[in-house]
Amino acid sequence: MHERCPACDLKFEREEGYFLGAMYIGYGLALVTIVGLAGILWIATAWPLQKVTVWAILLFLPLAPTLTLFSRVLWIYLDWAIDPEKPSEQK
Repeated sequence: MHERCPACDLKFEREEGYFLGAMYIGYGLALVTIVGLAGILWIATAWPLQKVTVWAILLFLPLAPTLTLFSRVLWIYLDWAIDPEKPSEQK
């Protein structure tokens, strides 16, 4: 991840542990994604629940890095929406 945004010069990592909240967002997004994949697999294949769960997790694994970065972006936008003046102080 870049230290600053190349377009607006927003500093991404503001303090130690800043992205702790992004982990909660990422967990929720991962859970929704895995349940969605499992639902699609269950409807499409009629496999047993255990097999559907294992395959849904395996199909999710390549998406995990992208989802992690997406959750960080969502966390930054949430922080910016709550306190819009803070990012401009970091320049």
